[in-house]
Amino acid sequence: MALIKSISGIRGTIGGKIGESLTPIDVFQFCTAYGFMLKEINIKPTVVIGRDARISGKMISDLVASTLISIGVNVIDLGLSTTPSVEMSVINKKADAGIIITASHNPIPWNGLKFLNHNGEFISSETGIRMLEYASKNDFEYAEVLKLGTYTIDNESINEHIDAILKLPLVNKAAISKRNFKIAVDGVNSTGGIAVPKLLEALGVKTIKKYFCEPDGHFGHNPEPLPENLGFISAEIENGNYDLGIVVDPDVDRLCFICEDGSFFGEEYTLVAVADYVLTHNKGNTVSNLSSSMALKDITEKHGGLYHASAVGEVNVVNEMKRTNSVIGGEGNGGVIYPELHYGRDALVGIALFLSHLATNDKPISFLKASYPHYYISKNKIELGSETSIDKILLALQNKYNMQPISTIDGVKIEFDKQWVHLRKSNTEPIIRIYAESNTLATADYLANKIISDIKELIN
Repeated sequence: MALIKSISGIRGTIGGKIGESLTPIDVFQFCTAYGFMLKEINIKPTVVIGRDARISGKMISDLVASTLISIGVNVIDLGLSTTPSVEMSVINKKADAGIIITASHNPIPWNGLKFLNHNGEFISSETGIRMLEYASKNDFEYAEVLKLGTYTIDNESINEHIDAILKLPLVNKAAISKRNFKIAVDGVNSTGGIAVPKLLEALGVKTIKKYFCEPDGHFGHNPEPLPENLGFISAEIENGNYDLGIVVDPDVDRLCFICEDGSFFGEEYTLVAVADYVLTHNKGNTVSNLSSSMALKDITEKHGGLYHASAVGEVNVVNEMKRTNSVIGGEGNGGVIYPELHYGRDALVGIALFLSHLATNDKPISFLKASYPHYYISKNKIELGSETSIDKILLALQNKYNMQPISTIDGVKIEFDKQWVHLRKSNTEPIIRIYAESNTLATADYLANKIISDIKELIN
């Protein structure tokens, strides 16, 4: 069993001991802590909650709602929703905060809580640290019966989200409808199975083939939208007659496309393609995290904008986007952030912008992919003994390659002309994650292995 407590929330497996897995007591402690923090600002705050379709989702959602009500917090329950839909509902309902019940791309045994501020964005590291401290004290006073919070059900969050997307100037519904796309959708038996087909229908797509779109939480495959987990839908598209495939993760903040021939568009290129379309119509800057592809930088500079890199993590990307007034940004895991709608990774707006791009180009999706710079990322990790100082190793590597451009805002990233390697230590395990990118996978692997060899030499 596992329980991961972080500054952005908690995530763990269902069943087990308190503090060692995601038990009702752990849910209760964190929701109580966040609720009392909100009450410091507003004596009667309102919190929006929503969940993906995990089997444990209803149980956890009921616990969250009851806990908040017991301390005098009003609750608006969206029921089955998506992470970006909940984020937007916090703004639309003028709520004080939000809580999303999801474990993102983790398998069926997992669930978790993501905490949002009044802007519908993930809480800051400072707020997260305070919440951890609050939860550890476990010293709370609950509301009397006439001061309990209220409970309201609202099932319109996905519809309202889609309506807002359709109003965006760059979403070209007419072109999408005219193109007469034939699209296969993999909703991984979560809320993407509700939201994605509904969005496509609203955009005028008439031929939609649904795979794993029953929101019952019985994921039809590993829910992380990576090529190794999507063999079934890839084969269906290859053997069928589709223009493209769309795959999302359980809470619909990550987005993956499959080409008409069954090949993978590439999770790194989701953001690249959407950014290309946005920048064509709206010049400006972009942001992605340090472990994302250089292709976004190339596309940004082609359109006359400036590219900026942030530390890994959505809240860091959002902060850098605000600082640089960027028009598009996100993460290389298929996460698109379009601030004209809201500051959060949003697969639904990514789909609408991508289809507008594809429809107005009038080319197959594989042609679009071929038009972008070709890069390959090698993802690795090295496990170290608990006695090994990871910080000292990273500092030694920084000194060894001090003639190269280096960033230390999140671990160590070393650039070698048109290739790079990024080293980050895990917050929960004695490991270093090593990502490398180059114009061939063999070169990226070589670069990663060279750094791994350097680390082993330092240890010895």
